[in-house]
Amino acid sequence: MDRNPQLNKNGELQHLLSIEGLPREVIERVLATADSFVGVTEREVKKVPLLRGKSVFNLFFEPSTRTRTTFEIAAKRLSADVINLNIAASSQSKGESLLDTIANLSAMQADIYVVRHASSGAPFLIARHVKPHEHVINAGDGRHAHPTQGLLDLYTLRHYKKDFTQLTVAIVGDVLHSRVARSLIHGLTTLGTPEVRVIGPQTLMPSGVEALGVHVYRDMREGLKGCDAVVMLRLQNERMRGALLPSAQEFFKHFGLTADKLALAKPDVIVMHPGPMNRGVEIDSSVADGPHSVILPQVTFGIAVRMAVMSMVGGASA
Repeated sequence: MDRNPQLNKNGELQHLLSIEGLPREVIERVLATADSFVGVTEREVKKVPLLRGKSVFNLFFEPSTRTRTTFEIAAKRLSADVINLNIAASSQSKGESLLDTIANLSAMQADIYVVRHASSGAPFLIARHVKPHEHVINAGDGRHAHPTQGLLDLYTLRHYKKDFTQLTVAIVGDVLHSRVARSLIHGLTTLGTPEVRVIGPQTLMPSGVEALGVHVYRDMREGLKGCDAVVMLRLQNERMRGALLPSAQEFFKHFGLTADKLALAKPDVIVMHPGPMNRGVEIDSSVADGPHSVILPQVTFGIAVRMAVMSMVGGASA
């Protein structure tokens, strides 16, 4: 059997490409490592020297202010040198291939590549061609995966709910276009979550999504009953082809999270959202800013989780 491309021969994290296929103990190690970094973010001097002298290249082939910024903050808190490249405006427009770009950066002594790309599988391709001491972290590839977002969602759930084996988690909205949903579903099932639900219109559900081990609900009120956590997804209009929805107002009526619908979940339910939010489309402001929302803590935890992943791959040998 082939070795997992994400792990080195000692079973340590060499690259983070997808939560799918990651052993449970590796996911748990990331979450435990992130615990130690949450404290760092609360200190006056928010730096630790774990990646001092290492170069982290943020390669964003499609725009994302939030993810890129949190990776940059995480790398700087680990004392790495960070180089941000807006590739969409540079080498790609000159026709340079993805692997040519990587070869040039390798010649500049890169250690870690944080890659966001519109094509599913691009980070896997890069990981197959980098040198043994270089590491690739997938910051989102097409519709496929967004593993650090999935991990920070898992961290948030663990922080507030402690035990995955007792949870009912609902993921609501545009599951079809969501790499976040895929990563989170793989993580939840790996960690033993007994009930993972996906809620949304048929046009925004991947065919055969049940094979991932989830229960599908078309009726939001039915799907929210008894949930411990609700993860709202934004409508990814930029990835939609053709008319998958009648209108944003119609979507909000049926699948927008309001206080009224949330009341069907457990009294101590938490509400999550990977951001950026479309208020009044998938979530009502009263819920986004309300007592059940942990959307802003997710962002804080995201920095600690990305620090954990970078410190783990940066400390791994080939």
